[in-house]
Amino acid sequence: MKLILFLVGFLAFAAARPQLQQFVQNVGAKTIRYVNELTGTGYKFAIEQDDGQKKFEIGELVNEGKENESLAVKGYYSYVGDDGKTYEVGYTADENGFQPEGEHIPPAASVKRTKPLGISSGALASLAGR
Repeated sequence: MKLILFLVGFLAFAAARPQLQQFVQNVGAKTIRYVNELTGTGYKFAIEQDDGQKKFEIGELVNEGKENESLAVKGYYSYVGDDGKTYEVGYTADENGFQPEGEHIPPAASVKRTKPLGISSGALASLAGR
């Protein structure tokens, strides 16, 4: 019985593994530029690969030492799609959430919020376990 369970598990594992060609494509990119720096109140990160993928990001601590202290991040990433076109997404992530912008992103996804989402204090307290 244990042997049958082992064989069934092994076959399921083998069937679920990524295809070799797809795995080689994902692993095949080489890093040609890499930056990872800590600044006084934040960080700077950048990476560029020979397959056209790029990412740049700057994070800064906002309201340091106060109750509403948070991290504000701005950056972009780009990649070459299956159609051969380069897609770029710029974004801001702060107290208003993640706000992407890009030519290929539907307008509803890239709408900038003018006010916070309005999560009630009771909901926040329950999420914090109070």
